[in-house]
Amino acid sequence: MATILCLETATTNCSVVIARDGEILAIKEDNSKGYSHSEKLHVFINGILEETGLSVDDLDAVAISKGPGSYTGLRIGVSAAKGLCFSQDIPLISVPTLQLLAKQLNNNEGSIVSMLDARRMEVYSAVYDSHGKQIRDTRAEVLEENSFQEYLEKGKVHFIGNGVAKFEDICKHPNAVFHTQKFPSASEMAEIAEMKYKKSDTEDVAYFEPYYLKDFIAG
Repeated sequence: MATILCLETATTNCSVVIARDGEILAIKEDNSKGYSHSEKLHVFINGILEETGLSVDDLDAVAISKGPGSYTGLRIGVSAAKGLCFSQDIPLISVPTLQLLAKQLNNNEGSIVSMLDARRMEVYSAVYDSHGKQIRDTRAEVLEENSFQEYLEKGKVHFIGNGVAKFEDICKHPNAVFHTQKFPSASEMAEIAEMKYKKSDTEDVAYFEPYYLKDFIAG
C-alpha cells in the first residue's frame, strides 16, 4: 500500500493530491488565470500533508505530470518533485499530461483527443480510444478545419482540454464533441501512479526532464 504525492503543474491548474493505494486522501488545487505555481505549490504540499496528518517521511513516492504543457509550470513541478525524491530517497513517477485529460472521459462512446493550448492555432495533442489507451502519438500541430478527419469519419470524437475552444471555432463535423476549458488534474494521477509504483516503472531522479515537446520561446 503506497502513499504517493501527486503534482500537476503543466497548465494554469496548480493541483496537489495525496493518494494511498490509488485512492485520493486529499486534494488542493487552484486554477487561476495566471500561473501561480511558484507561490502556491509548496503551500499546497504543506497544507495537504497537514490536512491528512502525514509528513514527507510517510511518502513512498512522488508522481509528476511530465508534459507537454507550460515550460515554466512543468519546470516548477519537476523541480519540487525531484527535491522531495532526493531528500527522502524515494522514487519519482511520471505521467503524461495528455493521458490525465483523456482519463476524465474514459468509457465514453468514441475516441478522445486531448488538446492543450500551445499559442496561436497550435496545440499539443494525442489521441486515445474510449478506454484511455493511446492510439496516436503526441504532437505539436497547427489546427486546420480538416484536422482529425480520419477519426471523425469513424464515429464520435471527444475533444478535451484548454486548446479545444479554438478547434471548436473551425470544426463543424457532426461527430465532434467539445469539452472546452478542461484542465489536467492530479486527481486523475492517483490510480495511474499506483499502477506504475507497483511495476517499479519509475524515473531516474538525477536525469529526468519534463517532456516539453518543443523548444521554449520567451514571450
